[in-house]
Amino acid sequence: MGEAMRLVVFDLDYTIWQPEMYQLYSAPRLTPIDSRSNQALSAEVLEEAKTKKEGHVLTGNSYSPMRVFKGAAFALNEIETMKSLGYDIQAAVASKTDEPSWAQICLRHLVINDNGTTLGSCFKEGMVEISYGSKVNHFERLHRKTGIKYEQMVFFDNEYGNIRDVSTLGVKCYYTPDGMMKEDWETAKTAFGIDLTSSSSSGGTASSCESDLL
Repeated sequence: MGEAMRLVVFDLDYTIWQPEMYQLYSAPRLTPIDSRSNQALSAEVLEEAKTKKEGHVLTGNSYSPMRVFKGAAFALNEIETMKSLGYDIQAAVASKTDEPSWAQICLRHLVINDNGTTLGSCFKEGMVEISYGSKVNHFERLHRKTGIKYEQMVFFDNEYGNIRDVSTLGVKCYYTPDGMMKEDWETAKTAFGIDLTSSSSSGGTASSCESDLL
């Protein structure tokens, strides 16, 4: 039997969310969806830009609110479903984002489902690695913290250089140049022999993750 998927690691900028932190003019802030700058937003954008404060989105520039990629939201929700089904699995972050404090704001406020589950609540304390340098260093720290083998980890990132570097550790890596998509997650599950189609829950409806980080 092959290795089990036990740690799912996500990049942040343009893997979990868009726009990237370097594209913002200032720290993200909550603004009403009926404000002049947000009135033209489509229903699809508003769905991806949901925050824990109803009727508000996070904005840090004049043209687009912070949005969670549908594939990332789906994967994080399904990880919670897998836990409820008895899988020994958890999620983590490995990021080199330009503005760590702004990223923490996004983790606190952006949500991944209609129940108001925040991104930050999906990661246990100590499982969010944000720092400069090679992402090999991020994974070495996650390995030390968890004791999980690299072969039991999966990684999603939109920068090929990070994929190349981390894959040398034995981690199964998936390149997401257009942001995290549901297909990326399904491909990773297949690689680990995971099939949830026969279960009573198909994911995407988890009511909560772990306790909020902040």
